[in-house]
Amino acid sequence: MPRKRVISVIGTGTEAEPAVSHARELGRLIAERGWVLVTGGRNAGVMNSASEGARDVEGSLSIGILPDAETEISDAVDVAIVTGTGEARNNVIVLSADVVIACGVDDAGTASEVSLALKAYKPVILVAAGDAAERFFSGIGGENIHIAGTPVDAVAIATRLV
Repeated sequence: MPRKRVISVIGTGTEAEPAVSHARELGRLIAERGWVLVTGGRNAGVMNSASEGARDVEGSLSIGILPDAETEISDAVDVAIVTGTGEARNNVIVLSADVVIACGVDDAGTASEVSLALKAYKPVILVAAGDAAERFFSGIGGENIHIAGTPVDAVAIATRLV
């Protein structure tokens, strides 16, 4: 049996819209395809919403990569991996993925994860990112950056990439 595909969903730790709504839909769509979801695992923002979306699909698997033991873990995470590495865990999140999907790129944490993914030659899909982020990351990421307007578009791109 072939290895399951792993998709990391990254984004803000705040309740910013449309990022959290997109993340919830992405989590569901990823789980419906039988892919494994990886997030930052926290009970906040995109991480929590993506895990909640996956949890709604029977048989889904959501893995949270956490910075430390004090972090509040999302109730929707199936497997919590506590790294004790702080923000360095971002590298684990992106290196574990076949494809990285960013819901908005409106903070330094998300931008750092996108950069780490590009440095590792991972394909990155930007969902509803601002024009400045799309221009910047397209300029440095070349063929590894893909632009999607919606979660459905993002999963269609991911399907082609995996």
